[in-house]
Amino acid sequence: MKLISAGETAANTNMSVETSEDLVRIGEMAKKYGVTLRTLRFYEDKGLLNPQRDGSTRLYTRRDKARLKLILLGRKVGFSLRDVKQMMDLYDPTGSNTKQLKLALDKSEKQLARLQKQRALIDDAINELSGSMSAVRRMLTERSAPQASAAS
Repeated sequence: MKLISAGETAANTNMSVETSEDLVRIGEMAKKYGVTLRTLRFYEDKGLLNPQRDGSTRLYTRRDKARLKLILLGRKVGFSLRDVKQMMDLYDPTGSNTKQLKLALDKSEKQLARLQKQRALIDDAINELSGSMSAVRRMLTERSAPQASAAS
């Protein structure tokens, strides 16, 4: 595979031109985004990333970097990889992407509702645990106070 330098152009103008500076090896990609090599290979197996190949070397393009950022953002906010793939696969660089945007908004609204419900449950659990800890502290104070006065 020939890497096209910045000064060269592709014979086919419809072909995406990547310069050697735009291509990143798997180790660099993993380090830059804080993921493992296994994670990148997994995302490739699932069809989320599609790196170029130079023999057995994976070379990631700017498109792959953008897709990985979206995958990581999606995972951070709780989307499944299936949801992330669904949204990304609707992207059309020549279209208006209204279908993609509507799907993303719909999934985001549902996920936000789930996260808010989880937050309410977590807040309740924190309040319960804090109350229990306060009760235990009071019990410890009460039980250690008589021992301190008996020792004097």
